[in-house]
Amino acid sequence: MKVKKHKAGFVSIIGKPNVGKSTLINQLVGERLSIITSKAQTTRHRIMGIISGDDFQVVYSDTPGIIKPKYELHNAMMHFVNTSLEDADIILFVTDLYEKHEEELILRLQNLQQPVIMVLNKIDLAKGTQVADKIAYWHQLFTPAKTVEVSALTGKNIPLLFDNILNLLPDHEAFFPKDELTDKPEKFFVEEIIREKIFQNYKKEVPYSTQVVVEEFKEDKKIIRIRALIYVERKSQKGIIIGHKGTALKKVGIEARHDMEAFFAKKIHLETYVKVADDWRQKKRLIKGFGY
Repeated sequence: MKVKKHKAGFVSIIGKPNVGKSTLINQLVGERLSIITSKAQTTRHRIMGIISGDDFQVVYSDTPGIIKPKYELHNAMMHFVNTSLEDADIILFVTDLYEKHEEELILRLQNLQQPVIMVLNKIDLAKGTQVADKIAYWHQLFTPAKTVEVSALTGKNIPLLFDNILNLLPDHEAFFPKDELTDKPEKFFVEEIIREKIFQNYKKEVPYSTQVVVEEFKEDKKIIRIRALIYVERKSQKGIIIGHKGTALKKVGIEARHDMEAFFAKKIHLETYVKVADDWRQKKRLIKGFGY
């Protein structure tokens, strides 16, 4: 009797900020693992999402958008991108209808040893020959192993993309237990949910200056009790986060608790506090302490 081969490998999702990488990984894994907002640079970590079947396991890595670093934090974020490329079996290069190339990115794509699947996202917004024109534009710059047009928002062509990934995966045994969905602990997703609400409720630089740290996570049969600290860089930002009579912070807490209860399928008791860590994005010690 012929034994069916098992496929497994690491798939790194790379691209510029705001092209839809986090929405894509959430579609591919079927769980809401990465925060999604309309603001760029919301993903700061390498977030693994794992999907397994009887004869396959795909380990996706959502990475921060490729940027030119301005802060020590950005250097740490780009380190996550580089390490994800080093151990990847397949690269998903995500672009959209509007992005223009940068020479540094093209050189990186041309020099990759792994097969690259170019994913043209946001085709639900396309008009006329826009999709064909954009594919031709990129194909003049580098030659991907495959090109797949998708809408990560609507799910269009996600099964087709998945089939292309499976075809390129190497034969290998599973890297993780088949029931695992991610390499991140529960506290990480609490922090990401709170951070998402901050990005949705505040403007300009304030959301980028925040870092969320869960200090307490106690789970009982019916309830999870969480205490979270929101760090900001300046005292003036602390006042903005809290808002008049605490109304702004209360709104963030209510919205975050609602999403956490859906995520964990349990009642959540959430306490949030705000603390100043002066210019933390420029301080290697603090950045390392925050898990970067």
